Amino acid sequence: MSRIDQAFAACKAKKRAAFIPFIMGGDPSLEVCAKLLDALPAAGADIIELGIPFSDPMADGPTIQAAGIRALAAGTTLKKILTLASEFRKKHATPLVLMGYLNPLYVYGYEAFARDAAAAGVDGIIIVDLPPEEAAELEPTLTKHHIALVRLIAPTSIEHRLPLLTQGASGYLYYVSIAGITGAGSATAHSVSDSIAAIRAATSLPVCVGFGIKTPADVKAMAATGADGVVVGSALVQLIAETKGDVAAFSARIGELSGACQR
Repeated sequence: MSRIDQAFAACKAKKRAAFIPFIMGGDPSLEVCAKLLDALPAAGADIIELGIPFSDPMADGPTIQAAGIRALAAGTTLKKILTLASEFRKKHATPLVLMGYLNPLYVYGYEAFARDAAAAGVDGIIIVDLPPEEAAELEPTLTKHHIALVRLIAPTSIEHRLPLLTQGASGYLYYVSIAGITGAGSATAHSVSDSIAAIRAATSLPVCVGFGIKTPADVKAMAATGADGVVVGSALVQLIAETKGDVAAFSARIGELSGACQR
């Protein structure tokens, strides 16, 4: 059983949704990011999504775009993200999922990336701009190195593309609860419940919900839909920006959001 599978099983036994925070790798600096990452397991993270900064994002709202720019300005590279992961893995068993765009992986080399990511203790990856029709070159390489390919499912994809999106996916599925960029708007619990039911009919993978989820009340509402996990990103990235990466403030907010995952 993978670390991701173990995390969802543990949360299910505790009758809670998994809490999945997202932070941008290297923001506001590699040193501060390492401290924030190190604090996440004890603060209440069940699975962690770590962003790979990229100069030309297409799904990120202003908050996460700004974090990516700060990280790049601080000298963050994909290789340094893997070093962050490796140092984290020396101390923690919490699953670590990278999230970003295809170009940095292409430049790094798919085989080299999968090999190095596995050696660093990375459990999965979300590639925002890689549709399943174009995943044939990368997917087998990730599978060979036991790295889950977590697929994004948009509200507009459920009726026609769901069978294709679930094929070859692993780890969990990330349901994008709104049609738009990160940090914009919010979905209703009712609409999310219906979508999760449709997705569950097509797969046995855990289904997590993200985009537009900011407060403990938002998390509680999404956990009540039956989602296996709830992702919070922009609100945490904004807090990091406002506090310049204050670990105590960050940990306190993680605790509040994680506590709201209890059903």
